[in-house]
Amino acid sequence: MNLSRLDLNLVVALRALLEERNVTRAGERIGLSQPAMSAALSRLRRHFDDELLSRTGNAYELTPLGVALRDRSATACDLLERVFSSQAEFDPAAESREFTLLASDYGAAVFGAALARSLHQEAPGIRLTFQHPAPSVVENTATVLSTVDGLLMPHGVIDGFPNVDIHRDRWLCMVADDNPEVGDEVTLDHLATLPWAVYQRPYDAPVARQLSMIGISPRVEVSVQTFQLLPHMVEGTRRVTMIQERLARRTARSAAVRVLPCPFEAVPVREALWWHPVHTQDAAHIWLRRKAAEIGATLTANGNGEAGPAA
Repeated sequence: MNLSRLDLNLVVALRALLEERNVTRAGERIGLSQPAMSAALSRLRRHFDDELLSRTGNAYELTPLGVALRDRSATACDLLERVFSSQAEFDPAAESREFTLLASDYGAAVFGAALARSLHQEAPGIRLTFQHPAPSVVENTATVLSTVDGLLMPHGVIDGFPNVDIHRDRWLCMVADDNPEVGDEVTLDHLATLPWAVYQRPYDAPVARQLSMIGISPRVEVSVQTFQLLPHMVEGTRRVTMIQERLARRTARSAAVRVLPCPFEAVPVREALWWHPVHTQDAAHIWLRRKAAEIGATLTANGNGEAGPAA
C-alpha cells in the first residue's frame, strides 16, 4: 500500500467514528461538521469495502471489521501523535511534557522512584506516568511499545527491540519468620515441597523457567499482581517465594519474614528500558534514555544487588 496516497486525517476520523459509533458525536469530537464526517465515513467505507458502522434500530453497531479496527486505529493515532511531537532539541529544565512508562511495581519502586526524584530536581515540568504492563506486551510488543515511551522489563522476557541496561539484581527466597520447616537456609527440597506465592504477570517468566530447568514445578497457592504483596502472602504461612533483592530490602520490614539465598544459581535480573524504534532519534527520548542509564549507574554504585541477603 502506498501511504502517500492516503489521507492520514481519515485515521483520526476512523478512530472517532468507531469509538463514538455516531457520526454527529464523532464530528464534534474532532471538530468536523456532520456533513464532513459523513463524507469521511463514505470514503472509509469505500477504502475498506465494509460498512464499518451498521444501523440497528436507532443506533449504530460496529461490523466485525469495525471491531478489529477500533483498537488498531487508536494505536495508529497514538503512534502518529508521538511521531509528530518528536523534537530535534530538548531542554529538560524548560520543557513541559509527559513520559509514560510500563513497569511492574518492582520497576516503579526501585528504578522509577529514583528517576522521579532526579526529575523533581532537574526537570520540574516533566510528568511521569507508570502503568502496569498487560500480558499482551509479550505477544504484541511492537503495538504496546508504540503507544508508550518505554517498558521496564528484564532481559529474557521480550527481545528484538532497542534497549538500554539499567541495573542488575539477584533473586532471593523469602519465607515466614516462624516457618517451622525452614532453618538457616532454603533447600531445593523446600522449593519442591512447600506451597508458593508467585507474581502472576509475564515478568516472572524467568523464575518459572529457571525452576523448570532444575526439575521443580512450584505448587502455587497464591498469585498476585504486585511483587510488594509477596511478603504478606508468605507471612504466617508455610509458603515460599522468590523476590528481587532490591525490592526485598524495601518490603521485608513490612512483614514478619526472612530473606535467604536461593539454593541454586539463579540467573540474575538484568533490568532494561525498552522502547519502540520510532522514538530512537527523538531528542526528548534520547535525554530520557541517558537519564535512565545515569540512574542505573547510581543504583549500581549504591549496591548492585549481588551482596548478602537483605536484613
